[in-house]
Amino acid sequence: MSDELRLDALAIGAHPDDVELACGGTLSKLVSLGYRVGVIDMARGEMGTRGSAEIRAREAAAASRELNLAVRDNLELPDGHIWLTEEARVRMVRKIRLYRPRVIFTHYWEDPHPDHVHTCQIVREAAHVAGLAKYDAETGQERFRPHTVAHFMFPRTAAPTFLVDTSDFAEKKHSAILCYRSQLHDPNSTEPETNLSNEAFLRRVEARQRFYGSLIAVEHAEGFIVREALNVHDPIELLSRKMNMYS
Repeated sequence: MSDELRLDALAIGAHPDDVELACGGTLSKLVSLGYRVGVIDMARGEMGTRGSAEIRAREAAAASRELNLAVRDNLELPDGHIWLTEEARVRMVRKIRLYRPRVIFTHYWEDPHPDHVHTCQIVREAAHVAGLAKYDAETGQERFRPHTVAHFMFPRTAAPTFLVDTSDFAEKKHSAILCYRSQLHDPNSTEPETNLSNEAFLRRVEARQRFYGSLIAVEHAEGFIVREALNVHDPIELLSRKMNMYS
């Protein structure tokens, strides 16, 4: 295994732009802290109402440069038809063993978009079986299991397990999102309108991160949910980061 491919964090989204919208600020922050960060898109976005797979590939490459990603990969599953199958799970296991990320970020397990839900299922199962030495052993890859899978894009009614202050990286995230111009509002476009192309969409994205920021007394934040209990080495150091109750 080459250390040149090893990642500290791997964000996995169903479609190009999912990761930028959900946790682009966090990924940019992690890069600034010296971590190696990568993204895997499950599909190429060919079912998108606007643009095409070729346009989306160029947009994803531009967004990757904005975030200074070490890796941008694609599982090349069919857009709109992402399912938890053995083939999909094996493909994901091989990527996890290739990049050996300490932490994975991916979709929440409940979502109106079935591709998002099935991405979560594939990632969670693959993250587990990638640690089984006899699973898909014919490739010769070493077994590997990430420490944690954290989830983004959860409903507004769900409370985040933790929040990341992304105030210093909000502009970088915004720049990465703007790379997906074919998806966003364009008054001259003749293509059908979507949620992303609505003029108010980017304001809603900002409002969400400002809401999370307000919970920890900062300008911008992104939230994540972890299903498993966290092993905290130093609870005093962790909990003393909370907002000063007298400020």
